[in-house]
Amino acid sequence: MKIPLDRNSAQAVYLQIRDRIRRLIESGALQPGDQLPSIRSLAESTRVNKLTVIEAYSVLEADGLVYARPGAGYFVSVPPIACPQSTSHFAPPQEVILSEQQGGSFFNVYMASLSAHQHTGMINLSGGFPEDSGLEDLQRIARRAMNQVGSTLFNYDLPQGQLTLRQQIARMLVQRGLEVTPENLIITNGSKQGLSLALHYYVQPGDWVIVESPTYHGVLDILSSLKARVIGIPMTAEGMNLELLEQYLHTHRPKLIYTISTLHNPTGVTTSQAHRSLLLRLAQRYHCLILEDNAYEGLNFEPVPPPIKALDQQDVVTYIGTFSKTLMPGIRVGYMVVTGEHYQPLVERKLLHDLHVSTVSQAIISEYLASGHYRRHLAHLQSKHQQSRNAMLSALERYFPAEVSWTVPNGGIFLWVQLPSNLSMPAFCQAALSHNVFITDGTYCFPNHQGYNAMRLNFSHKPEVIEQGISILGGLLKDYQS
Repeated sequence: MKIPLDRNSAQAVYLQIRDRIRRLIESGALQPGDQLPSIRSLAESTRVNKLTVIEAYSVLEADGLVYARPGAGYFVSVPPIACPQSTSHFAPPQEVILSEQQGGSFFNVYMASLSAHQHTGMINLSGGFPEDSGLEDLQRIARRAMNQVGSTLFNYDLPQGQLTLRQQIARMLVQRGLEVTPENLIITNGSKQGLSLALHYYVQPGDWVIVESPTYHGVLDILSSLKARVIGIPMTAEGMNLELLEQYLHTHRPKLIYTISTLHNPTGVTTSQAHRSLLLRLAQRYHCLILEDNAYEGLNFEPVPPPIKALDQQDVVTYIGTFSKTLMPGIRVGYMVVTGEHYQPLVERKLLHDLHVSTVSQAIISEYLASGHYRRHLAHLQSKHQQSRNAMLSALERYFPAEVSWTVPNGGIFLWVQLPSNLSMPAFCQAALSHNVFITDGTYCFPNHQGYNAMRLNFSHKPEVIEQGISILGGLLKDYQS
């Protein structure tokens, strides 16, 4: 690439380089995905210092015109997709669900979703799998992690996890508002193991447990296996209905509240600081524990309030997080934040469960955090997912009937679509599958499947895939209406 420079111009040289590359992008001479010259080669061809090229590329990156792949260079970004000027019309029925016997569905739904994810040509819109997050540098970092720790990876390790990794996670969580030390952390095999350990520790058969309705259906099956009784408190556009929550805290004296405060699964709702504070005060007043599951924290497009755990001064809240949604699902590294008397018993249960998380997986995550790539990787994911969310919102407005409503999440990978009550969800899901679009019945996300017609849609796909999938679903919905 040749860039003519005017050495006598009052405009700084790095700005001349920026303006030339900007014009090439805006004219279409450089296409999305095209790689820019390396810093060294452009510095040599323009006869400038490498720092000048770095400045130019940094300004282009800040403007969203290019993005960096660690170890690979700079690439032209995809043009931003505007978010439709629409707000969420999410206003579901406010009906509490009391269930003393859960219907197990997680295994069947998970296996069907996994099959769809691996099926060539299938558009998996309802699965819980984030799309490929573009970790081109992972192999290099993994090799470096293996070289640095050497033979220690082949030994048994602490059940609560490697100290170095816990130190790095603690520093990350402090930035999110949590007061946490490595001694408050337990490394788990993904957040799913953390949820299972906590629920098996806190909940006994016959205990009442409060969940949001809808909620993550994997937790409903764990509670079913524990023979717990479940109270489903309906979600609103602001989060769990706190008036109904207080009513059932008073009448049923539940043992535990399970909540997803940031980027709720499946609705995508993020609660406010005021909502979090009031929920904690209610739990403390009625001596009820809280299990806060924030698996999607870090994928938010705008700043979010500190977790409920950040407000906890009485060791009421156990906090769950993971790298499965932000790095790669197969790495299976999550963590629990546990303070007070519950920490040691949970570590002992972790030891009895599986000794410890894979030392190799822990070392890779540790090296990735230490390298500084994680923050840049999150920024890239946030930008990519916001593009995809906007593409799905735009497609929903164009293809779905007017009586269908959906949430407008501020991050994560899911939005929640509320469908007409007269629609047969099993028939609709089967019709979609016959058109190579996989969706699941949203009633699986309610206690004992006692919910309204809805579906969870995963927007972490490429815009063209979203366009195809939503157009097919929209056509099917209109067919059912006719």
